[in-house]
Amino acid sequence: MSLFFGEQMAKDTEVGTDYPPKDYQDPPPAPLIDPEELGKWSFYRAIIAEFVATLLFLYITVLTVIGYKSQTDPDHNGEQCGGVGILGIAWAFGGMIFVLVYCTAGISGGHINPAVTFGLFLARKVSLVRAIMYMLAQCLGAICGCGLVKAFQRAYYVKYGGGANTLNDGYSTGTGLGAEIIGTFVLVYTVFAATDPKRNARDSHVPVLAPLPIGFAVFMVHLATIPVTGTGINPARSFGAAVIYGKDKAWDDQWIFWVGPFIGAAIAAFYHQFILRAGAVKALGSFRSNA
Repeated sequence: MSLFFGEQMAKDTEVGTDYPPKDYQDPPPAPLIDPEELGKWSFYRAIIAEFVATLLFLYITVLTVIGYKSQTDPDHNGEQCGGVGILGIAWAFGGMIFVLVYCTAGISGGHINPAVTFGLFLARKVSLVRAIMYMLAQCLGAICGCGLVKAFQRAYYVKYGGGANTLNDGYSTGTGLGAEIIGTFVLVYTVFAATDPKRNARDSHVPVLAPLPIGFAVFMVHLATIPVTGTGINPARSFGAAVIYGKDKAWDDQWIFWVGPFIGAAIAAFYHQFILRAGAVKALGSFRSNA
C-alpha cells in the first residue's frame, strides 16, 4: 500500500500538481441533460419530496410570522415585546429547514430552495432537468403552503401581510439586494461545506449533522436581515407568499428576492468549487501538464 501511494505521489509531482493522493471520491459531474432520469421513479419521488417539504416550510413559517404580528398588534392590546419576537421567527425558519433537510436529504437532497438548487446546478451536482423540476415543485409547494395558511386564517392573513417579503421602509433597493445576496451566499456556502465529500471522508459524523449547520445558517441570516427585507434568501418562499397575498408592494419588490438569491448562490458555488476546492488551480495544472 505504501509503495502504491509513493508511486502515485511521484506521478503527481511529475505532472506538476503537488497534490497528495485523495482518501475520498468526488462524485462525477451530473450531466447537463439526463433523459434517463425521466424514466425513474426515484426522480419523481424526489420532486414530490421537494413539493411537500416546501409546502410544510411555508405553512409553519408564515403562520409564525402572522401569529407574531397579531400578538403584537396594539389594536388587540398587544405588546411590542409579546409573542415569539424576531428571535422566534428566525428559529421557526431555521428549525424547519433543519427538520425538513434531515427528512428529505436521502430522497431529494433536501434543497427546499430554488437558490440552493441553482447553486448545486452550477457546481454540476444536479442536471438541468432535475434543477428545473425541483424549482417548479418548490414554487408550487410554496404557493400551496401559503394557500393553506390563508384558508385557515383568512382574516389574519390579509390584515397582517400574508408573510410576504417586501423591502422595509428606510432601506434602499441596493441595501435590500445586497442583504439578499450576502444572506444567500452564507446559506449556499454552508450547504456546500456541509455536503462536501472530502469533509465526509474525514469526519464520519458530518453526514448525520449536515442539516444542523444549514438550519443554523438560515437562523443567523434571518436574525440579520429580517429588519431589511423580512429575509427572502429563498425565491420560492417569496414567490408563494406574493402569489397568495396578491398586493402590489409584494410584487414591486419581487425581483429583489429572485435576483439577489441567485447571485448569492452563484458566488457561493464559484467560491467553493474554484477557491476552496482549488478547481481553478487543478485545471490550470492539468492544462500545463498536457502542454
